[in-house]
Amino acid sequence: MTKRIAFVGGGNMASAIIGGMVQQGFQALHIDVVEPFDATRERLQTELGVTTHAQAGAFLGDAETVIWAVKPQIFHQVTETVRGHTSGALHISVAAGIRSDSIAAWLGNERVVRTMPNTPALIGKGITALFARPAVCTQDREKAQRIMGSTGAYLWLQAEAQLDAVTALSGSGPAYMFYFMEAMTRTGVELGLDAAQAHQLAVATCIGAGELARASQDPPEVLRQRVTSKGGTTYAAITAMDHSGVKELFAQAMHAAHRRAQEMGDEFGKA
Repeated sequence: MTKRIAFVGGGNMASAIIGGMVQQGFQALHIDVVEPFDATRERLQTELGVTTHAQAGAFLGDAETVIWAVKPQIFHQVTETVRGHTSGALHISVAAGIRSDSIAAWLGNERVVRTMPNTPALIGKGITALFARPAVCTQDREKAQRIMGSTGAYLWLQAEAQLDAVTALSGSGPAYMFYFMEAMTRTGVELGLDAAQAHQLAVATCIGAGELARASQDPPEVLRQRVTSKGGTTYAAITAMDHSGVKELFAQAMHAAHRRAQEMGDEFGKA
């Protein structure tokens, strides 16, 4: 790709994607970022070497691809300043909830790929789900997966509605893991460890379990059963969680996230 790529929004996710792109061989001098906050623009210029702009302008007409990394609440408003310059571009959205129908209508452009990354993208360990509208050609799909794949793994979805499920599972998922780490660390301290020890053990355990699950051909249920000897310490812990309905509560939490993703599409996706 030798033509320019533009980001609308320069926050953490945009920074993660740009950083991954540069590591994968994209030229920073070919990347423009529209970002209203002075401090964020300065950081992007200093750390990543991209060209930044306080507002949209004619320079966007040179962009072959536009990545939308703005908050869902302001997406529609921002498209009004951009759409006149980007009719020939491929548009990629990382905004939660905003449906591609809305994006295509606001931009007057059917070449839209909607994605849902997650925050481990910040260290190149993310996973992104992508959905392409029918007007997106094979070349466009390759561009999208090269860009989003620069931050970790990716997978394509056949139905856009699945993105709300992805949001509930992997989009919000890192927060669930941090929540468990918080609980494990706090309880470790209650049981006699100091805070640093408990934190180190909790983080390493979550990382190790994830890597083991990725390396294994067996599902998590089987991996759990292998370390749950009847009458042992793990069995006591799992039994206590089952009696408390932890699985059911976790399912309720994910359904709540799923509902909110759908609500955001309804709330912020209006013309």
